[in-house]
Amino acid sequence: MLLRSFCSSCGRERKSFNGKPRCDCGGIFVPKINFRYRSGDFRVHYPYLEHVISLGEVSTPIVRKGHLSFKLEYFSPTFSYKDRGSKVLVSSLLENLKPGSEINEDSSGNAGASMAAYGINAGFKVNIFVPSATMPSKINQTRAYGANIITVNGTREDVTTATERHQGYFASHVLNPEFRDGMREISYEIFEQFNGKIPENIIVPVSAGTLLLGLVSGFDHLVESGEIDKYPRIIGVQAEAVSPVCSALNGVHYDPNNGLSSIADALVSRKPPLLELIVEKMREIGGKCVTVSDSEILAARSDLALSGIYAEFSSATVYAAHKKINPSGDSLMVMTGNGLKTQ
Repeated sequence: MLLRSFCSSCGRERKSFNGKPRCDCGGIFVPKINFRYRSGDFRVHYPYLEHVISLGEVSTPIVRKGHLSFKLEYFSPTFSYKDRGSKVLVSSLLENLKPGSEINEDSSGNAGASMAAYGINAGFKVNIFVPSATMPSKINQTRAYGANIITVNGTREDVTTATERHQGYFASHVLNPEFRDGMREISYEIFEQFNGKIPENIIVPVSAGTLLLGLVSGFDHLVESGEIDKYPRIIGVQAEAVSPVCSALNGVHYDPNNGLSSIADALVSRKPPLLELIVEKMREIGGKCVTVSDSEILAARSDLALSGIYAEFSSATVYAAHKKINPSGDSLMVMTGNGLKTQ
């Protein structure tokens, strides 16, 4: 079966995996969930998947510290939240591509490792294109799963271009709607773990925007199904140096060619293809976006470690943002990646 998805530009429905993840008009395919939410296991929430590639995923734990909660997404098989998307995308590819097909993914680290692990286990030949500045620890993890690593000099966009031109299927975690659709499972877990009483604030790091859009999609589904009557306040976080989403949402000038970098190495998307979708959705639900400096990220990561939570720098941005704006009400922060990834 194929996930029902419609082009954000022309409205055309996606009919097949035709060799590229974008619509013919250049638009982005957006998933459409056409069934009511009901409590159950993974297959209940993803009925369009006939065969599921699993590496032993669990419902990731939540650590509660007073009015603050931390959802430890690094309890996933490859130690980052990206496994939610890889599981769904690779399972979909298994049903729609020939066995042993070549699939290509562009990644600054975590998505590459995740797609490598799931893709190799599904029997695909996996090529992961990475920026030359990618941390060696993340490249080593990706290579260990059996993927072919191709290093690209230049911008993050240059990496994407090289990936798209390579033979095989462009298994982009950003453009393929199945990857984003895999992220809505996190909303269901939060809903169930809090017994329907969702925290007022949910704070997530933002780069390409797959986590943010998937999270909102899950809450959309819960609202439409009558399980909750309002959205939590979604707060996206970016590094000051790389902040296209926050700049667009807050009406601040941003130069994607500013040459600046951040210790938050996973938040590197300067020209995210999903930018318009993200801003539109965040405005629709009243979401916010906050930027944090490297010094704030370092301090937050140290504080988290002292409390027993060891997160990568990009993940620590959420606690830095909470300390910076101190939003009213209970807050849940999504800890996206394990600190051992950024040694």
